[in-house]
Amino acid sequence: EDNSYLVEFADLPGCITEGETLDEALCNGREALTGYLSSMFEHNLLIPPPSMAPSNNSYLIEPEPDVAIPLMLKKLRDTNKLTQNDVAKVIGVSYQAYQRLEKPGKSNPTVKTLDRLARVFHKTLHVELA
Repeated sequence: EDNSYLVEFADLPGCITEGETLDEALCNGREALTGYLSSMFEHNLLIPPPSMAPSNNSYLIEPEPDVAIPLMLKKLRDTNKLTQNDVAKVIGVSYQAYQRLEKPGKSNPTVKTLDRLARVFHKTLHVELA
């Protein structure tokens, strides 16, 4: 009736927003996703892997980098069965400095740090401005 766009995340119950235009809805969706994931992380809740519902009305929405990067680092570290201290030593930073890299809203790694982290996890760093 009101010609607005609804955004919901199938894997994240209650993470819903909307917008009057598609662009506004996608922007609001990114903001909602970022806040939701940050809250889940802070409460040490299991974050489910994303799935894509088969639909013509599905869009990829990524969280803000200051939440996406810490979540990605924690997942890679857990997959590789490394501690935060293990990774800190390999990249040459203090344990506390590495802890900040995995804390949503506090993470602000340099490109050099991201490149060193990629090598620790046997990955390559790709940077894209879209």
